[in-house]
Amino acid sequence: MNFLGIVVSYLYIGIVIISAKIFEKKGTEFSRKFIHIMLGNWWFIAMYFFTNVWFAMFVPITFVIINYISYKKNLIKVMERDKQDGIGTVYYAIALLILTIVSFGIYKEPLLGLIPNLIMSYGDGLAGVFGKLIRSKKFKLSSSKKSYAGSFTMFIITTLLLGIYLATKHGEVFWKTTHWTLITVMMAYCITAVEAISGKGRDNITVPISTLMMLILIG
Repeated sequence: MNFLGIVVSYLYIGIVIISAKIFEKKGTEFSRKFIHIMLGNWWFIAMYFFTNVWFAMFVPITFVIINYISYKKNLIKVMERDKQDGIGTVYYAIALLILTIVSFGIYKEPLLGLIPNLIMSYGDGLAGVFGKLIRSKKFKLSSSKKSYAGSFTMFIITTLLLGIYLATKHGEVFWKTTHWTLITVMMAYCITAVEAISGKGRDNITVPISTLMMLILIG
C-alpha cells in the first residue's frame, strides 16, 4: 500500500498540474490557485495509503526539491509567480512535510494534519480567488497587499473546517456547550490574521503550522 501510495500521489499531482493548463486562459494567477487548492487533496491519498511515516514523507520531500528548482528555473510555469513574490511553492511543500512528520510520525494521527492542510489549500487558495473576483478595498500589513473580500473568505472557510474537525472530535459536547463555538471563531480569526500579516508566500507555511499548533494545544 505504501509503494502504491507514492505512485498514486505522483499520478494525482501530475494530473493536477496538467489540468491547470485549462485555467491559463484566465490568467496565470487562476492556474496557480487551481494547483494550490487541488494539491490539498493529496492528504486524502496519504491518509488512505500510507501507514509508514517515511513513505508519507517521501512525496513532500521530493516536491521541496522540485518546487525550488522550478522556482529558480521557471520549470513548471503554470504554478510559478514573479520572483519578487517569494518562494511560496517551496513553503507549501515544506509545510506538507512538517504536517506529515507530526501527524503520521509523532502523533500517529493523520487526521490531525488534514485541517491545517485544507485551510492552507482551500482557505488561502479561495481567498486569493475571491479576492480577485470581488471588488473590495485592500489593506497592507506585510509586504503583500490583501483584500477584505479575500480575508473574509479565508475566515469563513477556516471557521467551517475547524468547526467540522472539532465537532467530529468532541462529539455531542461540541454542540451542547457554547465555549467550543467561541473557540472555533477565535481560532479562525487568529489564523486569518496570520494569513494577513504573512507576505511573499510565507502564509503557505505560517497558516498550516500555526493551525497545527493550535489544534495540538486545545487537544
